[in-house]
Amino acid sequence: MKKFLLLLTCLVSFGVLAQKAAPSPAAVASQKVGNTEVMIKYAQPSVKGRLVFGTKEAKALVPYGEVWRTGANEATTIEVSNDITVQGKTLAKGVYSLFTIPGATEWTIIFNKEAKMWGAYTYKEANDVLRVKARVSEHAHTEQFTIGITAAGQVTLDWDKSSVSFYLK
Repeated sequence: MKKFLLLLTCLVSFGVLAQKAAPSPAAVASQKVGNTEVMIKYAQPSVKGRLVFGTKEAKALVPYGEVWRTGANEATTIEVSNDITVQGKTLAKGVYSLFTIPGATEWTIIFNKEAKMWGAYTYKEANDVLRVKARVSEHAHTEQFTIGITAAGQVTLDWDKSSVSFYLK
C-alpha cells in the first residue's frame, strides 16, 4: 500500500509540474509568402523588468555586438519551402537556425545551416549561409519576445521597446 501511495504521489507531482507554464514558451510564426511556406519556431522570453538590449557593461540580457539565438532555449529555426530572397539576397529552400547580432540602430540577421543546437553555444560563423542587415526602430513595450510574418513577406522581431524587420520575397 505504501508503494502504491508513493507512486500515486509521484504521478500527481509530475502532473502538476507538467502543467506549470514554461518561462519562455514555445511559439511558431508561419505564413505563405508568394508560393513559399515560411515557418519560424522559437521560444518567447519575457522582459521581467530587465534591461534587454544594451551594452555588456550595462549588464544587458542581450548585449550589442554579440550573436543571439533570437529567442530562448533552442536556437530559433526558419524553414522555407522554396528558394526565397531575404533583403534581396537569395536563400535556398531548407531549414536554418536564425541568429541575430543586435545593435543600437542596426541588426545583422544570420541564417545558419546548422539548425539543431541549444542557444548559440555551438554557433559557428563558418556555417552561415546568409547575413543581411536590418534597421531597428523603437515602439511600444512588448513584454514577451514575438516574431510575426505578413503575407507581404515582412518578418518582424519585437521585444521590449525594439522592433526589427526584414523582408522575404
